[in-house]
Amino acid sequence: MQESSDQSIDQRKTPKIWVLTLFPNHFKEFISTGVIGRLFSDKSVEIECLYLGDFSPKSFKGVDGTPYGGGPGMVMRADVLKACLDEVINLGGYKNPKEDLEVIYTAPRGKVFNNNDAHELKEKFIERERDLVFICGRYEGIDERFIESYVDQIYSIGDFVLSGGELAVQCIIDSLCRFLPSALGNDQSAAQDSFEDGLIEGPIYTKPRDFEGKEVPKELLSGNHKLIKSYNEAKKVEYTKKYRPDLYNEYRKTKS
Repeated sequence: MQESSDQSIDQRKTPKIWVLTLFPNHFKEFISTGVIGRLFSDKSVEIECLYLGDFSPKSFKGVDGTPYGGGPGMVMRADVLKACLDEVINLGGYKNPKEDLEVIYTAPRGKVFNNNDAHELKEKFIERERDLVFICGRYEGIDERFIESYVDQIYSIGDFVLSGGELAVQCIIDSLCRFLPSALGNDQSAAQDSFEDGLIEGPIYTKPRDFEGKEVPKELLSGNHKLIKSYNEAKKVEYTKKYRPDLYNEYRKTKS
């Protein structure tokens, strides 16, 4: 019989996320607020940020270099990144890093991260017991040789450029952690989120019942659970077609 995710967590060392970054302070508020803060504060999952400047003889001034062949900007050094990754392996006591760790880099060339990727990453993290290492790039990026030798997956969060990988990494961690056991107050919340069934959520309402002459739909006030479910499902299809026609077309293919 397959073990539950909760049992998987109980029978292994605490799942851990490592972040290799030049700006560890970017993560202080992130890991202490809301759903993510609760998850890390109760030690269900651990996170540790390593400052890349500690692995260069010149601190932050030595983590990058000018690109060979010319060109603008600076490139993060492979040897500094490797020294930091070695520290992860040492601190975590990983006997087989290739099997024990999933090393992730965020860059424009990467696969655009989506809900399915969050599920797959959660499976690697919990069921397959691979701790996660996130590389936060800066400047023009990181030396290709480090990517070739040590990076398992490259993700992008969209077709735009950020000044650094910290925000992208936070987005991925947040999305992933919502699927971990007990992360949300209601375990059904994640299952009913947008994208879980190929559709986005429909409209939602709360008090007051009348807002500037606009009433809450009568179906939601009926008390008829079957009618409410039917209404919500129809609205999900309607809103997906209206706001995300790309998803709607894919949804139609699965129903044809």
